[in-house]
Amino acid sequence: MDTFDHDLSRRLVLGGIAGAAALGATGARAQGPALPRSPITLNVIDVGGALALVQKPLDNFRAAKPNLVSRMTFTKAPAPELPGKIKAMQDARRVDLDLVLGGMDVLSAGIDQQLWVPLLPTYASVLPKPEDIYLKGALDNHNLGQGFGMCMVYYPSGPLLEYLPERVRTPPTSAEELLAWAKANPNRFLYARPANSGPGRTFMMGLPYILGDSDPKDPVNGWSKTWAYLKELGRYIEYYPGGTGATMKELGEGSRDIIVTTTGWDINPRVLGIVPKAARIQTLKGFHWVSDAQFMFVPKGVGDDKLAVLLELIKWVLSPAQQAYTYDEGYFYPGPAVKDVPLSMAPPESQAAIREFGRPEYDKLIAEVPVETPINPDKMVLAFRRWDEEVGSKRA
Repeated sequence: MDTFDHDLSRRLVLGGIAGAAALGATGARAQGPALPRSPITLNVIDVGGALALVQKPLDNFRAAKPNLVSRMTFTKAPAPELPGKIKAMQDARRVDLDLVLGGMDVLSAGIDQQLWVPLLPTYASVLPKPEDIYLKGALDNHNLGQGFGMCMVYYPSGPLLEYLPERVRTPPTSAEELLAWAKANPNRFLYARPANSGPGRTFMMGLPYILGDSDPKDPVNGWSKTWAYLKELGRYIEYYPGGTGATMKELGEGSRDIIVTTTGWDINPRVLGIVPKAARIQTLKGFHWVSDAQFMFVPKGVGDDKLAVLLELIKWVLSPAQQAYTYDEGYFYPGPAVKDVPLSMAPPESQAAIREFGRPEYDKLIAEVPVETPINPDKMVLAFRRWDEEVGSKRA
């Protein structure tokens, strides 16, 4: 869900080569590097906000494997900044980051710049087989990663509109109505920069379906209606925040009346009290879900001893018992990427939060509305660049 700014509170308001492909004429698969003889320190960086979802599984691994990990450090960074930082480390032959947690934004940029270790099929003998473990939607997202990342959490995402009924009596129900509402209420609608926001990214990729563009998977040649719409809509938007958290704060504080959201960004900020519980959601005519996922990546240049431990860590995070923690407090609702992880497996506090702040209409929408995968990583890089140049640059 975003390059999500989880620092707003305790946690912010919060086809790939998949499978056991054979290597070489003999069909032998590459074995993972040898595990270290003494425990190591792992440096983890979160650029998608997903640390809130997998912090407990990571801590559990360290506690269960003291022979492998003595300590973990955690840092955060905006997704647009990380690729340049890692590239500089690699050029200097000194990579100080061992594991990256991030979404399709940083995945795409890293593939484009060849930053990531190819996990599959290289280590297919060590890692779980994607077709065996993932939910269908998670597998579709995983395959977009071309083997360079392992999907760790998944959700249908959005795009959805979120509003407070005492401020917006009749919410827009179509793209045309949204544009008319924004024109009649300038600076009261808001979404964040797509390159650093899950809801912003999902809104950008969802509009081609809503508007009936010629090719929703091709932002270069198939989004003529979308680009024109975003430019026109931008005339009535004051600015584009650098992350989703700012849009939630402004909705909660009353400086905006309608924002773009997703299932998790609707539920979790209300759990945390940043957005009032009374907030409602609305879909637009022609709505398709555009799913989203968060991945685990390993930068090239990480030593073999650390890589061996990271492969074990990735397997651990993808086990059903650890996936149950990813229900969290609805931040990436539902959350688990793997099969057979019902809400009943989640911690009691997660179950209680989702019972109180979840929405019954989500189950119906997920069952009845088509779920689309994001656009391919190379196309996403182009879409982000074009949005920045033609839409975002028109506002401070």
